[in-house]
Amino acid sequence: MKYIVIVPDGMSDYPLEILSGKTPLSAAETPHMNALAKEGVLGRVRTVPEHFAPASDIANLSLLGYDPAQYYTGRGPLEAANQDIPYTANDVIFRCNLITETDGKLADYSASHISTQEADVIIKELNKRFENLGVRFYTGTSYRHLMVVPGGREQELEKLACTPPHDITAKPYKKHLPKGPRAEFVTDLMEKSRAFLSELEVNRVRIDLKENPANMIWLWGQGIKPRMEPFKEKFGKTGAVISAVNLINGIGKLIGLKVVRVEGVTGYYDTNYQGKAEKAVEALKQVDFVFVHIEAPDEAGHNGDVRMKMLCIERVDKLVVGPIMEKMKGRDFRVLITPDHPTPISVRTHTDDPVPFLLYGKDIKKGNFNCYDEFEAEKSSLFVEKGYKLLELLFGENPVL
Repeated sequence: MKYIVIVPDGMSDYPLEILSGKTPLSAAETPHMNALAKEGVLGRVRTVPEHFAPASDIANLSLLGYDPAQYYTGRGPLEAANQDIPYTANDVIFRCNLITETDGKLADYSASHISTQEADVIIKELNKRFENLGVRFYTGTSYRHLMVVPGGREQELEKLACTPPHDITAKPYKKHLPKGPRAEFVTDLMEKSRAFLSELEVNRVRIDLKENPANMIWLWGQGIKPRMEPFKEKFGKTGAVISAVNLINGIGKLIGLKVVRVEGVTGYYDTNYQGKAEKAVEALKQVDFVFVHIEAPDEAGHNGDVRMKMLCIERVDKLVVGPIMEKMKGRDFRVLITPDHPTPISVRTHTDDPVPFLLYGKDIKKGNFNCYDEFEAEKSSLFVEKGYKLLELLFGENPVL
């Protein structure tokens, strides 16, 4: 038996007036997912436990079968695992966004999705400027990078209250700077970066090209080294993870999943959807389970772009779901399709609402559903309160009674 989980990040949404009361998922053309819904079952799952922020790290830990209350120590160390960044149990790792600040407001959480090549120039400059403070910056992908504070745990920096930058787009940033003991150490770094990043040649060129400059860093998502139970020991299955996002690959690496690299993946609208599908099927020749994560719908939600969100959902259906199902014909398998969390167009950030899931495959009893969307899933009596138990449903001998 083979098991496939497809996660269109942030795909779930609220009804929109511009779509005549439909959501982007229900308005999009998704013939492959709808066909699976007619032969499988729908339900809803709460991926974000009470008292946790609705973040991708929390939600995807749940979807991979790990209780955030037991395993979560922060976003930064999860991403660091994917990059093999050296750090000790006493270090604190922060996520470092390259952002655009304009007139005291956080104008763009991604600096127009700056390229990794441009970002690397900025990260090197940050290391040069802040070398005397002992912190280390590491280049990630696009706007997503990391900062390690050696011995930061002694200062209790992991306890700071930090705000994700995508939650405060177009808002005055100073109200949302980190708060708590020793917060001034982190806020000073952020403010000092603003003083010199604008003058870098790479940002002057971006301004000339009418692109948002990466003129400030935003530090958040900090944490300490986690202890994770291996996936094979926990579920008795080998597995692989496919994603453009360091966070997802980092979680995969920490739990012993094979991280499958796909050429041309970007974590944005233009990612290599079909390449992910091809690599997923190829990986299943060697492993039992594959987790395919697609970031694009989430980015469209953050940008408030309803047309693009629908287009990204349609690409997932046509270029990921369709090809995987075609290649798996005649084989014993089950597939689970679910967002990790909603990223509604109307609020442009994550929410903790339950998300709709679709379960299809061998020994999955057919329900009475016409399509796959939020409205149809609400008709189902199947509700998984604890998101980390959803994989048990996928793997179970009697997954749907």
